[in-house]
Amino acid sequence: MKDRVLLITGASSGIGAATARAAARDNYKLVLAARSREKLRALAEELGQENVLAIGCDVTSMDDQQAMVEQALERFGRIDAVFANAGRGGSPGGFSGADHEAWRDMILTNVYGVGLTLQATLPALRHSHGQVLLTGSAAGRATIPGSMYSATKWAVTGIGYNLREELRGSGIRVTLIEPGMVNTPFFDEPPGHALEERDIANAVIYALQQPAHVDVNEILIRPTPPEE
Repeated sequence: MKDRVLLITGASSGIGAATARAAARDNYKLVLAARSREKLRALAEELGQENVLAIGCDVTSMDDQQAMVEQALERFGRIDAVFANAGRGGSPGGFSGADHEAWRDMILTNVYGVGLTLQATLPALRHSHGQVLLTGSAAGRATIPGSMYSATKWAVTGIGYNLREELRGSGIRVTLIEPGMVNTPFFDEPPGHALEERDIANAVIYALQQPAHVDVNEILIRPTPPEE
């Protein structure tokens, strides 16, 4: 386990940062990618720079993604697992009145960016017979009135299923991580009834820890309903 290399997109905060901390405790070497270079540097310093590579990366840019992979391979020589976690939240207004420019950024990040991460990292994962983890959502399994965000997470669910079929027989495992409400920086005000970021990180580590013959396809995580 100590020699395994985990690449995380959207690693500077929220679920990505919590997963980086959990993986560091499990002795993973880490490639942490995000747009916020300052936050990444702070996280890398917190975790210890020897086994951490922090890379500024816009997941909607294939040039950035390919440079990320090249730097990871140059530093560590391999990539064993990729957590495609970068994402953006939605905006109010439904299909009738939401900010369409916010839609563009969200769709490009949540769907196109995931596709680019997969295309950029799959050659290395084929070499290592590694694992792909995707941040989906309980919202990608439900009907939510007027939610373009939910639609993007339905797309991530489809990407996970379709990728698994493409990679059947390759030895690469594909895991969808599907949280319910999580208290993350997406929210201006903390939600009253929600999971914590570390809860999702623990699910990621669980999937990574399974032996090679065990493929955890999906982990759906919801907060326990409050007592009445």
